[in-house]
Amino acid sequence: MIRFVFLNLAIALLTILFSIIALVVSLFDRKGGRLVHFSAAVPWARAILAVSGIKVRIEEIERVDGTVPRIYMSNHQSAFDIFVLLVSLPVDFKFIMKEELMKIPLFGFACRRAGYIGIVRDDPRKAVKSMERAAERIRRGASVLVFPEGTRSEDGQLQSFKKGGFHLALRAGCDIVPVTIIGTSKIMRKGSFRINAGEVRVMVGLPVSVEEYNKQSVGDLMRRIQAEMISHLKMQV
Repeated sequence: MIRFVFLNLAIALLTILFSIIALVVSLFDRKGGRLVHFSAAVPWARAILAVSGIKVRIEEIERVDGTVPRIYMSNHQSAFDIFVLLVSLPVDFKFIMKEELMKIPLFGFACRRAGYIGIVRDDPRKAVKSMERAAERIRRGASVLVFPEGTRSEDGQLQSFKKGGFHLALRAGCDIVPVTIIGTSKIMRKGSFRINAGEVRVMVGLPVSVEEYNKQSVGDLMRRIQAEMISHLKMQV
C-alpha cells in the first residue's frame, strides 16, 4: 500500500515538474518540439521508469534512423508503453494521442508544445483533419508514433488493428517500423493503478516500405505488420 501511494504520487509530481520544464524549454524551441521532446519528455519518462523500478532492454536498435521520417507502430499493453517508447527510440517522434489528454491542464499544453497530435476518435471529420496534420508533419521531416490497436489490450494479447495509421503511411509515403513491447502488461494492467517492478523488452522490426500498397491492399499491409508483432510477442522476457 505504501509503495502504491508513493509511486502514484511520485509520477504525478514528476509529470507536473516536467510539464513546467517543457513550457520553459518551448520558449527556446524553434524546431517543432524537438527540444521539448528530448529535454522534457524523454527525461520525464526516464525518471518515472527509474522510480518505478523498471528496466528496459532494447533489441535491433540499429534499425532506427532518426534522420528519416517514418511511422513507428507499436502494440499497446499498458500506460507504461509511453514511457518505454520515449526512452527506447532515439527519435524526435510525435505521438498521435487522444484529444482528451490534450485538455489536461499543464500536461496537455506541454504535449502540444512538443508537437504531439490530438485526435478525436468519435468524430470522423476531425479525425481525418488530425491525420492530415500528421501527414504534413511527416512530409516536413518528423516521425510519428501510432498505436494501431487504438487502445490498450486487456490481457496483453494483440488486438485487431485500426486502419487510420496505415492510411496515414500511404498518404505520407513513408516506411512503417513495427515496434513490439513485451512485458508492460505485467507492470501495469489496463484499469489498474498498481505498478510492479520488472523488465520490459522492446523489439524493433525492419522498416516496411508502403510503395507496393494502396487503399485497396491496405489490409495486406496491416496483416504484415500484425504478423511481425505476433511473432515477437510469442517470445518471453
